[in-house]
Amino acid sequence: MDAGAHPKRDGRASMPLFDLIKREDLDAIALSHCHHDHVGTLPVALRYFPKAHVLMSELSYFLIERVLHNSVNVMTRQRDEAGIKDYPLYSHDEVDDIAPRFQGFKYNRVIDWAAFSKSRAGFPSPTLEFYDAGHTLGSAGMMVRGKRQTLFYTGDVSFSDQTILKGARFEDVKADVLIMETTRGDRAPKPDFSRANEADRLVKAIELALKRKGSILIPAFALGRTQEILAQLALLTRAGRLKRQPIYIGGLGRVFTEIYDLEAHRTHRQHSALQLRETLNLVVMEKGQMEKMKLTGGRIFVITAGMMSENTAAHELAVRMMGDERHAIFFVGYADPDTPGGRLKAAKPGEPFVFSGSAGEVTRRCELDDFDLTAHANRDELLNFVGHVSPRTVLLGHGAESSRQWFAEQIRIRHPKIKVILPQPGESVEVG
Repeated sequence: MDAGAHPKRDGRASMPLFDLIKREDLDAIALSHCHHDHVGTLPVALRYFPKAHVLMSELSYFLIERVLHNSVNVMTRQRDEAGIKDYPLYSHDEVDDIAPRFQGFKYNRVIDWAAFSKSRAGFPSPTLEFYDAGHTLGSAGMMVRGKRQTLFYTGDVSFSDQTILKGARFEDVKADVLIMETTRGDRAPKPDFSRANEADRLVKAIELALKRKGSILIPAFALGRTQEILAQLALLTRAGRLKRQPIYIGGLGRVFTEIYDLEAHRTHRQHSALQLRETLNLVVMEKGQMEKMKLTGGRIFVITAGMMSENTAAHELAVRMMGDERHAIFFVGYADPDTPGGRLKAAKPGEPFVFSGSAGEVTRRCELDDFDLTAHANRDELLNFVGHVSPRTVLLGHGAESSRQWFAEQIRIRHPKIKVILPQPGESVEVG
């Protein structure tokens, strides 16, 4: 399940420990969704397992090749700019070569895991079923049913409705073993929190920044966050609260936005008739355009690179904007504290701080705010989900150690009969 790259590591150190299982006879790799930390090393995995097929939801099928080709571009740039000799881990040709092994399936369709190889020692193949996870387009939880046991993997999940996507459809999930994400385990929900209030707060902040003729930068991941923010702007435009004006985005964000529009009829979503490309005047930022562009007059940028990594348009725009109190930078997702975006989030107005190696020391005077529009379930929702699934064993992954420990402690208090496992990299565990 999944073949991602570690988001805080580079080169071969970011890869899963494929060497530990390279002698296993693998029938298939199933993907939960198309974010880099879940699919970013898929071509490498298929070198180890050349007979394996790749199974995913049909909506992920429309995204996967574009995501992998973009990963090649990003790794090539990191090799040239940061001197990471391991990069790229694979080539564009390799992505093209493995594409015929990809297969997409509708949600809630039961398929054979090992449909392309003979059953082992007379045992029938386990079955696989994708459940809509509500996290991003094509995201899925995965149910594996064997002869005697069932296993459910949440992938990344949002139980709450977002601006476009509706929440996960996991209502009838029951399983013996649960593998669960823990992303927000170290973050307690605010007592008065609601997504609708956060979205409204963002809308009001955008209106105020435009009223003072400031420009707005919203750094957002190309798949998921960008479309959610564009949907907010589209609804503002429809309601007459935002004049139709250019919305500057990155090329990859534009590609994924087109897919969101084209596949709206296949998607469990809100505003199903809302076509972002028709409602908004989307303008792709060309290379070199940003350096010449004047930032006065209320421009809106929804730019890929949520962490504001160096040598990205989001990083360069932030450098230009942060010293002017008319401008605004609005975060709508996670930014690691060790990245330029994380350092900017922590910066106090009027106090110098080191933004990045290339930008050096800068001073923030612009408006800065953080809006909790996550696509991950909060920890209370996930804890309730454990009780709903009622598994014998829970494996906790995809989160900081503090997040996993919080879940382990709470599950043991609430459900003392459930076995809780916090697997470490390379560790084999017994779940029976």
